[in-house]
Amino acid sequence: MTNTTQHQQTPAPTHEHAPEHTPRMQMAKLAPEVYKAVLALEIASRKGLDPALVELVKIRASQVNHCAFCLDMHTKDAIAHGESVDRIVQLAAWEESRHFYTEKELAAIEFTEAVTVLTDGFVPDEVYAKAAKHFEERELAQLIAVIATINVWNRIGVTTRLVPGHYKPGMYQS
Repeated sequence: MTNTTQHQQTPAPTHEHAPEHTPRMQMAKLAPEVYKAVLALEIASRKGLDPALVELVKIRASQVNHCAFCLDMHTKDAIAHGESVDRIVQLAAWEESRHFYTEKELAAIEFTEAVTVLTDGFVPDEVYAKAAKHFEERELAQLIAVIATINVWNRIGVTTRLVPGHYKPGMYQS
């Protein structure tokens, strides 16, 4: 006797994504002088720093600030410039994934969090000292500028509700 039970195919579940939100405003059009000034700060802040490190810093600050647009942009740019997906994914849990990063990168990531959050109203001396150990004074000044600049962009992105998902690597570079 054979089993003649027929196997019915269950249709694959459809997963509709939530609707995309719309931005509140287009700040670049409404305040072009401000946008151009922040863009100039962006360009100046990166000078002399390793581009891969800059992207890690920008991703980490954007994670802390919950800026989806900046996360979309900087993860795509980092991957386009050869950064590994593993290092990007582990960045949110860098303290438990230290082995993915150099000591210099770890100092920059920790410094980024301290400058971004300012929970106690200051950057702890030990965090500053660790960063100063790994960066020459000029590099450290540039790192502070990069962190400050991404925090400006994050606040613009979150407040104006910039929409993630449409960025293509390098699309804002001239």
